[in-house]
Amino acid sequence: MAAQIRKISGKFQNSKGSFIGTVELDPKTGLILSIQKNKTLQSSNAEELAFDPDKFTIFSGFGDIHVHAREDESGKHKYKEDFLSAGNAAINGGVIHIADMPNNPIPPTDDITYSKKRELADHSPVRITLYAGIGPHTKPLKAHVPYKAFMGPSIGELFFYSNEQLEETIRHYKGCNISFHCEDPEILEKSQNETYHEDRRPAIAETLATDFALYLIEKYELVGKLCHYSTEEGLKKIIDARKRGVKVKCEVTPTHLYFDRTMLTDENRHWFQMNPPLRGPEDKEALLQGVKEGWIDFLATDHAPHSIEEKLKGTSGISQLDTYSLFVTWLHRTAGISLEKISEICAENPGDFVAEFLPKEYGKGFGKIEEGYCGSFTVLDFQTPTTFKKEDIKSKSGWSPFEGVTFPGSIGSVIHLGKKVR
Repeated sequence: MAAQIRKISGKFQNSKGSFIGTVELDPKTGLILSIQKNKTLQSSNAEELAFDPDKFTIFSGFGDIHVHAREDESGKHKYKEDFLSAGNAAINGGVIHIADMPNNPIPPTDDITYSKKRELADHSPVRITLYAGIGPHTKPLKAHVPYKAFMGPSIGELFFYSNEQLEETIRHYKGCNISFHCEDPEILEKSQNETYHEDRRPAIAETLATDFALYLIEKYELVGKLCHYSTEEGLKKIIDARKRGVKVKCEVTPTHLYFDRTMLTDENRHWFQMNPPLRGPEDKEALLQGVKEGWIDFLATDHAPHSIEEKLKGTSGISQLDTYSLFVTWLHRTAGISLEKISEICAENPGDFVAEFLPKEYGKGFGKIEEGYCGSFTVLDFQTPTTFKKEDIKSKSGWSPFEGVTFPGSIGSVIHLGKKVR
């Protein structure tokens, strides 16, 4: 069993900048007790870790708020992933808390199904926040939880057939925290006979759905989030809405920042099939610019593990929890995203998102290097390249779109509530 760490020193990074110092942790709770700037430890031992500030950067632990861990009370999809394997994949990727989506065989759409899934999620080695599902005729839970609405068909049966049906349900959720998968169901229906997956789920399906999601967020005073954003035109709509005061945030996935449609071939297309699909290079560049300018709030993987056999048959979804932090090194070193912005979209904003849904033992929550917050850290080395291999995967899926990719940095350590877990 890992020893409880009492002190960590080195170069710490947040959205305002960096500082050299030592963080002291409560040995009973794993929460941050105090921060001493300009004071470092001279050497490491089991209870005190000293990271070379010239080599390592210490972030508050990263959070991925869009993951499909697959487990529910039915157990039907545990062969894809479960809460234990998802937690191990998260740690492997430098992530210390995740938020799990509700499109399960038995979706958590009421207090009973949600509670049963909550019990299963607590088996994970990292904290898992659970979204409740919104589907035709559902109502808000008594418990205070975040919600997810699939505007059109994706993976699972929890979706709407029309905007009218969606609004009839959403009107009951006034003021709630709702994340939207933006794809217009009528456009998907019209495009279903196109040859390629990217054309069966065209960009206009996302942009039209964005218009309607923004309308719902504004009309019903929702705390809104748009998931896995992929289009330049849609991002412009989000920016315009925020400028006029609409409470909406959005995510982007590593795959939509790294890959684009031009690299698809008949040989690799099935591996990169996802909802929404890869877009053009101009969309990818617009999303990267959106990250730099602060219009995109979360780096979230949409980790959707399926077996290799399922991928070969054309199942949509990308497995990528294992490479979260390695991708962050590319984001900084190659794409030019600042360390301040990385702290914001990978640690602080995810921490803020889940804070109101955490139990008391997590103190003030995740994402900040301040007294009372979790003593959980993602330590990165931006100087030592890493080639990611199939054998590095902890997800049950057993595959990754980043197999064979050499990233410009590596993971130095992962610490969760005062314990070194990697």
